[in-house]
Amino acid sequence: MTATPERLDRFMARAVAAYYATRQPFGRQGDFITAPEISQAFGECLGLWAAVVWQAMGRPDPVLLVELGPGRGTLMADALRAVGEVAAPFRAALRLHLVEASPRLREAQRAALGGAVAAWHEDPATLPDGPAILLANEFLDALPIRQFVRRAGAWAERHVREGRFVELPAEEAPPLPETAPEGAIAEASPAARALARALAARLAAQGGAALFLDYGHAGGGFGDTLQAVSRHGRADPLAAPGSVDLTAHVDFAAIAAAAREGGAAAHGPLPQGLFLQRLGLMSRAAILARAAAAAGRRDQAGLILSGAERLVAAEGMGRLFKALCLCHPALPAPPGFEPG
Repeated sequence: MTATPERLDRFMARAVAAYYATRQPFGRQGDFITAPEISQAFGECLGLWAAVVWQAMGRPDPVLLVELGPGRGTLMADALRAVGEVAAPFRAALRLHLVEASPRLREAQRAALGGAVAAWHEDPATLPDGPAILLANEFLDALPIRQFVRRAGAWAERHVREGRFVELPAEEAPPLPETAPEGAIAEASPAARALARALAARLAAQGGAALFLDYGHAGGGFGDTLQAVSRHGRADPLAAPGSVDLTAHVDFAAIAAAAREGGAAAHGPLPQGLFLQRLGLMSRAAILARAAAAAGRRDQAGLILSGAERLVAAEGMGRLFKALCLCHPALPAPPGFEPG
């Protein structure tokens, strides 16, 4: 019997949930490596970014510090260490909440962060009320997308059946450009837009900011960005759902527009390289490298510098990855997003 076609976003949601429920994919022994695993300066800079934002918020006590998709807890461990060393009042005021659905990853986060975590959540909607600062690195790219293909003057929608795409008439499609050329592929992520709108409404009502770092494009356009990674190499995104990392490029313009609809201000997107350099990541990496060299660990010093360069260089992660901040409209431009 032929399987029933499954809409791409539903296929992707099911595959991503199964993947993270059964694997710990981060690091050199996993399927991919993320910025916190490349350089400890990344998490340190984001922790201090949050401390400065907290001061601009009027130093509320308590304040929620939230991470969406915390991985193995590496980013937050680095952030808390830096905050504890140079921003003790913020460290005392913050209450750490992690949004993580995977039981396996929660165990890794518990091992990395110990008793620092106030609570875990499966969904941001269950976070307690109050002013909040949210961090999300490579979170939006894993949210499900829909894909539409222009065929004979109309839009068809991609579904998945037996490891292949099939096209069916599009139902309840978002607004799509009628001038698209034949065969053009348009992507939309209702889940990402809904998240941005909900967080924006919360930030506008209760105060705070949300920082997203992810790969994607600053504006709209056409193209198929669905991709899969396994063991640090490309894989077929449809062949074995739940066994590979499945992602798509983030449409930052759509995220920013949804946030403004929700009542928040949106700053960016900026290239990640520019944003991190403004936060002083390269200077922090140089300090760490000098300390390693002074201790006789010259190989480690070289790795520290090359890792930081990978995060900011245009040919590395500095251009494709973007930074976007959503915040209460009364807050000034957050660190790294200042005009000019």
